[in-house]
Amino acid sequence: MFDVLIRGGTLYDGTGGAPYVADVGICGDRIVEIGALADAEAQLVIDAGGLAVAPGFINMLSWANQSLLVDGRSMSDIRQGVTLEVLGEGWSMGPLNRTMQQDMVRAQGDLKFDVRWSTLGEYLEYLVRRGISTNVASFVGAATVRIHVLGYENRAATPRELAAMRGLVRQAMEEGAMGVASALIYAPGTYADTQELVELCKAAAPYGGMYISHLRSEGNRLDEAVEELLTIARQAGVRAEIYHFKAAGRENWHKLPRVIERVERARAEGLEITADMYPYVAGATGLNAAMPPWVQEGGMDRWIARLRDPRTRARVIQEMRTPSDAWENLLLAAGSPEKVLLVGFRHEALKPLSGSTLAEVAKRRGVSPEEAAIQLVIEDHSRVDAIYFLMDEADVRRIMALDWVSFCSDCPSMPNEGVFLRSLPHPRAYGAFARVLGKYVRDEQVLSLPQAIRKLTALPAQTLRLSQRGKLAKDYYADVVVFDPATIADHATYENPHQYATGVLHVLVNGVPVLKDGAHTGAKPGRAIWGPGRK
Repeated sequence: MFDVLIRGGTLYDGTGGAPYVADVGICGDRIVEIGALADAEAQLVIDAGGLAVAPGFINMLSWANQSLLVDGRSMSDIRQGVTLEVLGEGWSMGPLNRTMQQDMVRAQGDLKFDVRWSTLGEYLEYLVRRGISTNVASFVGAATVRIHVLGYENRAATPRELAAMRGLVRQAMEEGAMGVASALIYAPGTYADTQELVELCKAAAPYGGMYISHLRSEGNRLDEAVEELLTIARQAGVRAEIYHFKAAGRENWHKLPRVIERVERARAEGLEITADMYPYVAGATGLNAAMPPWVQEGGMDRWIARLRDPRTRARVIQEMRTPSDAWENLLLAAGSPEKVLLVGFRHEALKPLSGSTLAEVAKRRGVSPEEAAIQLVIEDHSRVDAIYFLMDEADVRRIMALDWVSFCSDCPSMPNEGVFLRSLPHPRAYGAFARVLGKYVRDEQVLSLPQAIRKLTALPAQTLRLSQRGKLAKDYYADVVVFDPATIADHATYENPHQYATGVLHVLVNGVPVLKDGAHTGAKPGRAIWGPGRK
């Protein structure tokens, strides 16, 4: 007698090997039998005939850290088969000091929540107590550790400050962080030099932690940024991953082949280097990525105060218009303000601008695109969420085919209802994983289905050193997705992103059905998945 029996499905076990037809027997939170189980009985029998059965998908870069506090069902990801959200790109939900807790509450927009934790481990435990449908894991953010000790100052850490930062990393690793994550185009993360990052990673190394990074440049200095990641991995003695691997900006597209070759040469030399990606030609961040980092020093209030000063404003506009290797200017990388889509505002008066391009807003206001961006940041008292069209479709396919690249959404996971409809997310929030399996596997055959499943499951599980997750195997945790390869598809668009993917019929998390016949059951069996340093 099983708790759940998945009968007659075609199993893609995560290894990348050939699929086969078998039954899967589940008791409690584990897979206990795989094979011909025709005579077995179960409390719940799922007929998977003609369907694919796979391990639950792992979202290697999720921004569900706040959305799960407001709605724990993780609707947009669960409906794509995601069973693990990996958080912490540069910023993590701990460690927080009192000032950081207050700032987190003050910066809230549409999503409101209490901050009842201070450390990263406390946050993950709090999330699970509230109830979540997916599992969660997190890196500790290098920027978070820096803010904790230095605030938003643009300077090198003193030896004493660096020792304090290393202590915070060790604490986070002991509480279960996966490693150290950086986001090096954003203030204050960009203020950290290579040696600071090496020292933070050295603190994580004894716990089995890794380094994962939004590179210091994905465009004009892409080669140098990749080299920096390899240097950190080598000097700290850690494995490393590149977040959302890409070449941003038409003038940089030609760099991708040699950067790939450089990573593969490092891998051949023995460095454990991997990457993840989202399957779109546009990225999403804020208008902060169109302004120089120096103007953002000190946090939001000081950033806005500088922008209000006419002389500083004129300097910022000039630098926004001037190509430079000194910082990552996504407005120039996009090529024009027509390719910058405004999608998220805090203040009600500005929300009607969601869905407009920066060019359209500038024309409406009778100002330059740079001046419009500055006005919007000041008026909204936020970075203003924006989508930048930066990448080449041919590069998306080239990266996707690489053996060492897994997948991410780089977005929150949310329901298409209530307060979440007040902003327009990138369509990858609703479609990244279904898009891989529908558009790129079935329709365009960039990958085989076994290859894609491996990249969604066993590859990221191995990268994170997860125990007994990422494969369909006896004694592994029963994170399982059942979907129709013939119909799985994404429907979210840039104009109308709040559309669920289709084709995923059943999702089990730790053996509990969360999606059944395409409908959410309301179950919240998600757990914190701890890194190797937690005892």
